[in-house]
Amino acid sequence: MRVKNAPRLRFQLPRFPCPVPASVSTGLSQTTDLPQQPLPLVPKHTRRMISFQSVGGSQQGAGTWLLALFVVAVLVTAIVGLMLGHKLGYQRGYYSLQNETKEAAVNNEQASKELKDLRISHKILTNQVATAKQELTISLTNLDELRQTQRALKVENKQVSQLNELYAKLLIEKGGMPLQVLGAKIDPLPESAFEYGFDVGMLSDDGQAKNLTVIMTLQDKDNFIEVPLDPANYVIEGIVRIRGRFVMPARFKPLQIKLSLEAGDQQVEQLYDWSLGDRVDDMPLSLLDLPEVDASPIAADKVTDKKETPK
Repeated sequence: MRVKNAPRLRFQLPRFPCPVPASVSTGLSQTTDLPQQPLPLVPKHTRRMISFQSVGGSQQGAGTWLLALFVVAVLVTAIVGLMLGHKLGYQRGYYSLQNETKEAAVNNEQASKELKDLRISHKILTNQVATAKQELTISLTNLDELRQTQRALKVENKQVSQLNELYAKLLIEKGGMPLQVLGAKIDPLPESAFEYGFDVGMLSDDGQAKNLTVIMTLQDKDNFIEVPLDPANYVIEGIVRIRGRFVMPARFKPLQIKLSLEAGDQQVEQLYDWSLGDRVDDMPLSLLDLPEVDASPIAADKVTDKKETPK
């Protein structure tokens, strides 16, 4: 049996164009027991391949760095956008909250003012209610006094009526009271108007009421005018008060007033001189401003000069 010894292959490292550091060469020499020999030369095509590989590796590293920079730029842009959005949202929310706070403060001030006004109104109304209660108490007291006065007047009127009836019976028994004028007056009014008043008394001997007819005329030197009375007929049984108003005709100046009375079988004519005082200072401007005709008895100072001519 033949044994053929094959030549032992040796691994040869490619020689790089750059020198190998001493540490690397030292490490290689220590780890391998191979004898130190000079490195063989590397062919040109091998150098080109190595340079292409190093260029490709450098290009691949540059692409990785570009990708990393792009990612970093995207992240930075996103962070900046988030920060800007947060800042804008915060400012908008802050201004909105500030406006709402101002509006709330204004509304609170208005509410406080309205509440103050309501308190003042409530105080005024409370005072008014207290015043109204006092006035009501005073009014009730006055009403009670008026009721008592009215009762007293009713009693007094009944007493006076009884006394008048007694006097009337006594007068009737003695022949009655003849027809006569107890009082008369003529007062000037605005718009050429005048107010007249006559108090007439009579009691017949039979004690019965009689119909009374009244005629009043105004006389000057040549003419006379009859004044329409409303009413012109009365029923007399004691005292009758004749009241009314009339308007003086234009350009007529009376000298006398003639009053003609007729009741039953009695007739009386009375003449009064037309003597009027000065114009009243506090006279109303119009007849519409005048009150109703006064039905109170005529005082003694209102009686004018008269000339009685009974028939």
